[in-house]
Amino acid sequence: MEKQNTPELIRQLLRNLGENTEREGLLDTPQRVAESLSFLLRGNQQNPAEIIGKAIFHEECNHMVIVRDIEVYSLCEHHMLPFFGRCHIGYIPKGKVYGVSKLSRLVDCLARRLQLQERLTQQIARYVKDTIDAEGAGVILECQHLCMMMRGVQKQNSKMITSAMLGSFHNSPATRNEFLQLVHNGN
Repeated sequence: MEKQNTPELIRQLLRNLGENTEREGLLDTPQRVAESLSFLLRGNQQNPAEIIGKAIFHEECNHMVIVRDIEVYSLCEHHMLPFFGRCHIGYIPKGKVYGVSKLSRLVDCLARRLQLQERLTQQIARYVKDTIDAEGAGVILECQHLCMMMRGVQKQNSKMITSAMLGSFHNSPATRNEFLQLVHNGN
């Protein structure tokens, strides 16, 4: 969709939904919605490699590194409604570590696209592991989905939890359990 046509498409959508697009409250809504969608889906224009940039550091470190409670905001590709929650990332480096803020930026980059929580979880884990050739990586997402809360089954307290365990997090029950315990003990 071309940016210059987006407000007109939104105006037409509002009309199709039975709204009067000439009333005061809706006059500027098409432009605001276009800007909002551009912001919420900005991950489509971002490259994770550029986000991480030079924030990979050589460090002789082989113990588990965990960043917990990273806020996640995304749009479900099925209904284009938000889902939101927390992301927990763990990895065991083999001589390289991430600058800690870059993991949060990576989550934002991958989440700010039309997504499925299951895919997002796997994408984050794969990127964290592969980019620094980590021994293993684990990611847990705990999210609430407005498509389930506001419509459909309307379950207000439901939460979807997904996990991806790669390398030693997948192959070693002790490593996986350590990660799960450290993530959940702080909650």
